[in-house]
Amino acid sequence: MLKKLETELKIRGFSARTVETYLYHNKRFLDYVKKDPKEVIEDDAKNYMAYLMSELKYSPRSVNLALSALKFSFSEILQNTAFNAVKAPKSEKKLPTVLTKDEIKKILDAVENPKHRLLIEFMYSSGLRVSECVSLKIDDLDLKEKMGKIRHGKGNKERHIILSSNLIGHFNDYLSTKKDKSQFIFSVKGRPISVRQAQKVVKGAAEKAGIKKRVFCHALRSSFATHLLEAGTDIRVIQELLGHSDLSTTQIYTKVSTQQLKKVKSPLDTL
Repeated sequence: MLKKLETELKIRGFSARTVETYLYHNKRFLDYVKKDPKEVIEDDAKNYMAYLMSELKYSPRSVNLALSALKFSFSEILQNTAFNAVKAPKSEKKLPTVLTKDEIKKILDAVENPKHRLLIEFMYSSGLRVSECVSLKIDDLDLKEKMGKIRHGKGNKERHIILSSNLIGHFNDYLSTKKDKSQFIFSVKGRPISVRQAQKVVKGAAEKAGIKKRVFCHALRSSFATHLLEAGTDIRVIQELLGHSDLSTTQIYTKVSTQQLKKVKSPLDTL
């Protein structure tokens, strides 16, 4: 079953990360249920979802991901309806972490390694997902036009990104000293650095800068969107730059724009 699932996912053009995730969740379920996949029934499916939530303490988001992986394999591959009636738990309504411009500057100033600084600059100045950033190639950038292209974004979609003038200067300096001749911008021995390595760079820089917030790669992307919104950029333009299919995904940044809230005058001050 797992081999069939892997083949079908690849044929449909799913990313390597999605293939790995779907296989992981299906293997875990089969290890749990200890049944032939064709014999799995609705109770097995519901019991497993309850197990993930009550025993393993999965977040609603993680449960939804597991459910999507299992629904795909059982409904699409096996034509088994066991998971069809399983309802996804309500997602948590958490606001994204957003850094101030001063905090971004402190993080950048704390980084001494030019490659690490450039990595952080790309995620913040272009709103990249960490997976997109580590996969970025030199040929994906048009420095003259100050534009770039993400060729394999979420859902395997392509989109254009903007390039900061400051970043372009730092990028040219970095290329002039780059010993690894790989086309990947952030590479080690010809291969792109891993997502985990990039996450360690960001976390380490934030800790060194003394930032008290929980800083991770996506916080840089969230900060990009929020700071553009505060500067008056149209939300549909931000949607395009982030590669969001649904505007409602982008609209969450209207809820975290504290600069907009600060402009509101309390009615007490008008008495």
